[in-house]
Amino acid sequence: MKAMILAAGLGTRLRPLTNVVSKPMVQMAGRPCMEYAVRLLARHGIKDVIVNLHYMPELIQQHFGNGEDFGINITYSYEKELLGTAGGFKRVQDFFGTEQALIISGDALTDINLEAFLNFHNENNGIATLALKRVADPTQYGVVLLDGSRIIRFQEKPKREEAVSNLANTGIYLFNPAIFDHIPAETFYDFGKQVFPELLAKNESIYGYVMRDYWCDVGSLNVYKEAHYDMLTGVVRVDLPGKRFEGNIWLGQRSSISPKTKIVGPVLIGNNTTIEDGACIYGPAIIGDNTVIGSNAIIKRGILWDNVVISSNVELADCVIACDCTIPPNILLRNEVFEKSMVRLVCEVAASRA
Repeated sequence: MKAMILAAGLGTRLRPLTNVVSKPMVQMAGRPCMEYAVRLLARHGIKDVIVNLHYMPELIQQHFGNGEDFGINITYSYEKELLGTAGGFKRVQDFFGTEQALIISGDALTDINLEAFLNFHNENNGIATLALKRVADPTQYGVVLLDGSRIIRFQEKPKREEAVSNLANTGIYLFNPAIFDHIPAETFYDFGKQVFPELLAKNESIYGYVMRDYWCDVGSLNVYKEAHYDMLTGVVRVDLPGKRFEGNIWLGQRSSISPKTKIVGPVLIGNNTTIEDGACIYGPAIIGDNTVIGSNAIIKRGILWDNVVISSNVELADCVIACDCTIPPNILLRNEVFEKSMVRLVCEVAASRA
């Protein structure tokens, strides 16, 4: 079996973070989000992977290369114009040949048991099997209605009172090769809005695998924060970088932490990071690589990317700060999300409120 990681999306709902990186490259606990999908595939023995690209493609290619460092073989398909989820898949038909195809998103976080998913697909022998997840709010997703294990209806982001179920389409699919006969070439085409409803209209067999594993569509800033906290508290089974110490603290290499600090886990601290006298970090919190936390700074439930400088006497609460930002001294920030070009404006506003 071969796999495709969908990584061509723009990620507009994660702005301003996606002003500086593509959505699959948004950092999640010290790694790009897509890296967790890559590691999941490698862990289940899937070696041959193709990735479609569009927005900021060079960032993905630079990080993952040919996949050798991650134990897989990666091929890329660049889409000058977006082709949609199904259109992008059709474009790489030759990569799959006559093999089964697994589709997974590069901007979602999951620990799905791919072996159990494949076994379910093979037992039912339908043209397609969709991984489904029960959700509290079906209005945010495409949902499906099952008859036993067979899908009999699709519904795209319904009103709550009109939802036929709370089983969300996760965007994780298994296909038999015949699926390509149902997707036109060189055309923008979408699985959820076009391919799947058309398959039902043709009486093709589509099955739903109701997963009990973790799945999160990291599609908004609030969900992005919560997914981090799920990672640090073990709700999702992923390997976090660094060495784990007592108190749910992960520490990277070559970091310098003053003994005159207070760190309350869960906290992940990256490589080459400095935490100075009197600093306090209250988890859940992520501190990226090559980052400096100045003296007497306070961080509560924060997510800091790499190469961030938090100056002395700064207080951050529920903030997300992208790479290469410097926060000047004596600033209080709450519930802010920003990247480098926004720092000056945000800090000026914060200073005016003080």
